[in-house]
Amino acid sequence: MNEHAANASFREAVVDLDAVRANVATLAAQVAPAEIMAVVKANAYGHGAVPVAHAALDGGATWLGVADLDEAFELRAAGITAPVLAWLHGPDASFAEAIAGDVDLGVSSIDQLRRISDAAGGHGPSGGRASVHLKIDTGLSRNGVPPEEWVEAVAFAAILEAQGRIRVRGVFSHLANTDDAADRAQLAAFDDALAAASAAGLDPELRHLASTAAALRMPASRFDLVRAGIGTYGIPPYGDGTTSADLGLRPVMTLRACVAAVRRVEAGVGVSYSHTWRAECPTTLALVPLGYADGIPRQASGRAEVLLAGRRRPIVGRIAMDQFVVDAGDAEVAVGDEVVLFGDPQTGAPSADDWADAADTIGYEIVTRIGHRVPRTYTGRA
Repeated sequence: MNEHAANASFREAVVDLDAVRANVATLAAQVAPAEIMAVVKANAYGHGAVPVAHAALDGGATWLGVADLDEAFELRAAGITAPVLAWLHGPDASFAEAIAGDVDLGVSSIDQLRRISDAAGGHGPSGGRASVHLKIDTGLSRNGVPPEEWVEAVAFAAILEAQGRIRVRGVFSHLANTDDAADRAQLAAFDDALAAASAAGLDPELRHLASTAAALRMPASRFDLVRAGIGTYGIPPYGDGTTSADLGLRPVMTLRACVAAVRRVEAGVGVSYSHTWRAECPTTLALVPLGYADGIPRQASGRAEVLLAGRRRPIVGRIAMDQFVVDAGDAEVAVGDEVVLFGDPQTGAPSADDWADAADTIGYEIVTRIGHRVPRTYTGRA
């Protein structure tokens, strides 16, 4: 058993809250005077929304961003009072509850604006007035007020604001991150949308367009606030070979487990379903108790690597629901030895992006998909 085995759990995702703080502080220094919204949607990209939110605020974030209202309510129930923006709403969204809970609401249609206005007038920190951020679709063709409806939307918002039913706190959009020319075209469309909002009599205190990618590489997109999503978690947003270290960031999550079984096999022995891999020579196989039920991508079968016994070693055969097999060669491996699937490459471990390459996806998905039966263990100052 190696020196780390005593500290390695059966399987766990270790989340370094000090790395969250450091990443937010690094991003804040680079984008100042713009403020930082730490995006903690999807359970903080699988890292744990509440602990990550606290750490991000400690690191200098002034806002928190989530997709839906249930995520916002989780933060409020945990006692977090920092400004929170939620921007994706279903037809039965609890706008009255959100207003009472002092949750800012992203608005992507005139109908949503009308429904939010109807819900306003109750009790809460805002006196019942809804705080909204109007979203304009500048070219992503997803959420957001369509450009042809924007003038009508901001005119209606101005009326509602004059009536005291809403406060237009922000105007925002989202980039497609296609290329520099496309991003700049969206930036120009956003400038036009801001001009139309001003012409309607609106004076939002916050304009925000950039997520991590644009915030770092396109200063003109920073405006008053940047939404730091993947950067908060120390994963590069570009997919062009840029590493976390290149950006001054630290990966936050380390996914690890213990070897559950070891066996020595002869040449020709097949491994896992359909025997897609057979040993070319005598070798040692190590069984790792993680599988696609835990979020390990089956697409990475035969392509991904792990850190085991001092170096990176290949996964062989198909990844199953609960387990996969590593070819350890002639290394001395024992039950209980630590296996690191991904973490900080500065330690010799694969990165989340390495796994993304093996699975033909992106690092965002690798960390976000880690399942509920993998315990999160927090290190650093809580």
